[in-house]
Amino acid sequence: MAKEHSFDISAKIDLQRLKNALNLVEREVSNRYDFKGTPYEVSFKEKEKALILVASSDNKLDALKDILIAKLLKQGLSSKILDEVKIEDASGGTRKATFKVVDYIESKEAKKIVAEIKKLKLKVTAQIEGDSIRVKGKQIDDLQKVMKHIKSQEWEAPLVYENMR
Repeated sequence: MAKEHSFDISAKIDLQRLKNALNLVEREVSNRYDFKGTPYEVSFKEKEKALILVASSDNKLDALKDILIAKLLKQGLSSKILDEVKIEDASGGTRKATFKVVDYIESKEAKKIVAEIKKLKLKVTAQIEGDSIRVKGKQIDDLQKVMKHIKSQEWEAPLVYENMR
């Protein structure tokens, strides 16, 4: 019974779920009365990992952000995947919000997560491996305790727990 179990903590996002959420936003906004006859745009640039919202006013832009966050949550994605870069004036008197799609854990935060796992004093090891943190241990119960503890904390990155073996 010396078999070792492990799981990974990462911030990868499912691009298909993100695209589904954007399609749902497009569908809802096209049917909403307060957006009838006003210019709006929701575009995702996959290579730059950027999301751009354009609306006719700040109020409409806020409504568009609220709809987007609601649809992300319905798709099982965290609202933390969006990092607002800037809001600016766009052509035609519209307002434009640019978001960066966050799908990584910064090294400083990864070190904090590893330190938090070590503070638990369980028989597990945690090490940073590229974009993810691998947590290993002989007892599945210990791994589940680590997962529960890390989920209960507030982190900047949208953490995903995967590859439980």
